[in-house]
Amino acid sequence: MIYREFQGLKLSALGMGAMRLPVMDGDDSRIDEEAAKAMVDYAMSQGVNYYDTAWGYHGGQSELVMGRSLKKYPRDSFYLATKFPGYDLSNMDKAEEIFEKQLEKCGVEYFDFYLFHNVCEMNIDAYLDPKYGIHEYLMRQKENGRIRHLGFSAHGSYDVMRRFLEAYGKDMEFCQIQLNYLDWKFQDAENKVKLLDEYRIPVWVMEPLRGGKLASLAEEDEAKLTALRPEEEIPAWAFRFLQSLPEVTVTLSGMSNMEQLQENIRTFGEERPLNEEERQTLLDIADGMVKKIAVPCTACHYCVSHCPQGLDIPHLLSLYNEHSFTGGGFIAPMALSAISKDKWPSACIGCRSCEVVCPQQIKISEVMADFAAKLA
Repeated sequence: MIYREFQGLKLSALGMGAMRLPVMDGDDSRIDEEAAKAMVDYAMSQGVNYYDTAWGYHGGQSELVMGRSLKKYPRDSFYLATKFPGYDLSNMDKAEEIFEKQLEKCGVEYFDFYLFHNVCEMNIDAYLDPKYGIHEYLMRQKENGRIRHLGFSAHGSYDVMRRFLEAYGKDMEFCQIQLNYLDWKFQDAENKVKLLDEYRIPVWVMEPLRGGKLASLAEEDEAKLTALRPEEEIPAWAFRFLQSLPEVTVTLSGMSNMEQLQENIRTFGEERPLNEEERQTLLDIADGMVKKIAVPCTACHYCVSHCPQGLDIPHLLSLYNEHSFTGGGFIAPMALSAISKDKWPSACIGCRSCEVVCPQQIKISEVMADFAAKLA
């Protein structure tokens, strides 16, 4: 197992994420606990020492199962991470209540790593609002030793992350972002990494395989990679990309069965960072994957000045691309929830004024109609 240094700790470069544990009968809230425990046992035996769970994973069952799975091991033999569930605004005034319950659910007296969960457009104002006292409370728990390291995870935009960092950056020790070779450009992950580096905050990675989309590729793309490294499995390329980034400390993978766990542990048995040709090949493959689905908006903003509804068309097109590529998901609806409904894609009246000035000749009115239909 590869290890990374973090403030005197030796963390396994591969962390076990507990959002996609094995379940029974396809019911996400019914974890197959025996299978999950077997996976934890194997991970521990192979040197994985970082385990990431959260309040809402598996309908609230993940923290319970992970706590029971790790209970037989000495407390100093693993690092446990969980998060304050700010993705639900009704939780904002419950920081103490939730934190105490999380300690109870996990059966521990402290968390090695604790995060503000999912900083995004929807909750940034609430996270920064002193009336909720979330930051103050979590800092107090850190002073009391019940949180050893405090950080945050983010699915929001670069601008949202910067707002959070301007307020709390001096107290953040790590940050978890969606990072993989597809999102390096597609979700502006490259610039998010640079932003975190400005604050000297190391990167924790979530969604290294983009929810499994990078575990298998089109036949012609797999052939390109096999020509470069005949012995490398296709999913391993996503991890090798991350091994090539010095800013990355821990890569979390939500593994659903023993086979996935064993394969990922084999990959993290050695470092094999990419050379420049390999890296560029991966980024070219990612670009081709996006172009098959995404509309080619360059965010020139010519359209905005011609929209009688005052829509932020480039932003909406960016969300449309994400929503289309993912086949749904929570990111676009989450971002839209932060703006008034009269600025949603459904507010487009189909006048086509924007299309007259679009250098890319995007049929914006048709895209807005399709986006509104997808959201509905």
